[in-house]
Amino acid sequence: MVSPRRRAAIELVLDNLVWFILAVVLAIFSIAVPNYFQIGIFANIVEQSTFVATLSIGLSLLIIAGYMDLSIESVMALAAMVVGILFAKSGVGIGLTLDPEWLIVPASLVIALAVGALVGASNAFFVVRLRMNAFIVTLAAYIWGRGLVVALSGGRSAQELPPALRFLAIERFLSFPLIAWVSIVATLAFAFILNKTPFGRHLLLIGGNAQAAYRAGINVDRLTAITFVIAGAMAGLAGWLLAIRTSGATANLGVGMLFQAFAAVVIGGVSLKGGVGSLTGVYAGVLLLASIQTAINLMGLPAHFTQLIQGGMVLVAVLLDTVKLSIRKKLI
Repeated sequence: MVSPRRRAAIELVLDNLVWFILAVVLAIFSIAVPNYFQIGIFANIVEQSTFVATLSIGLSLLIIAGYMDLSIESVMALAAMVVGILFAKSGVGIGLTLDPEWLIVPASLVIALAVGALVGASNAFFVVRLRMNAFIVTLAAYIWGRGLVVALSGGRSAQELPPALRFLAIERFLSFPLIAWVSIVATLAFAFILNKTPFGRHLLLIGGNAQAAYRAGINVDRLTAITFVIAGAMAGLAGWLLAIRTSGATANLGVGMLFQAFAAVVIGGVSLKGGVGSLTGVYAGVLLLASIQTAINLMGLPAHFTQLIQGGMVLVAVLLDTVKLSIRKKLI
């Protein structure tokens, strides 16, 4: 029989394993890679992590609930392109202005969130109301979303966002750009929601056993639909941040980020079986992937090394998930 204190210690290690791995990796790179141990390098890692981390929030919540969303990358690109078309001054941008100019910041944010939430609501309708397979529905949304981006832009780019938006990418606080702080705050906010609110606890129950959650009086369909909308909105937020960072949008913006987000979610400890996961762990997973990519760049190695390592890490993470599940069963 495992004592409560020992069980709590083991659970703490299991829940934060990715942070220990991140600390070890950073220590090794600081010793082995020239010029790696610098505040500027770490700030760059955090900045690189901004978009994938934001994209991973909604994906994590859905996987915890037992679902999948393949559309988030396209939703991110769509939200960025809509913001670019409306507010960028060159390319396909029509250069809308507001007085005072700073109103562009909340206005563009609301538009990006709305675009994402609408796609999320569409996915929820097909999955929750029509009982269609989430994988197929969101795959279709991934395809038509990319097509809509091209249709809206004509394959051209929107460039030169107003200074009020660019300010968020240029201005720094504690060495990190403001867009990175937006991502960090969003991660912490949803981590609190997941761990400390009825919504989060019910979501974990749904992912663990949806039938049992339904019998316990939880409105499974409503919570699932809300989670799809949140995932879309977070993808919209990621698109808004990416548009600010690049001062516009292109038709192929963010290609491949879905796979990076999925890798970060798995490495961060979210169980593909549902019902288990930590958003702070996912953020550590994003930092881990960005740290490895930065080290590879500093060492001058070919870019494909990043993909090889990330693929191996995903396999190891899935194996660790199985091991942690086995350990938790023994603790019961």
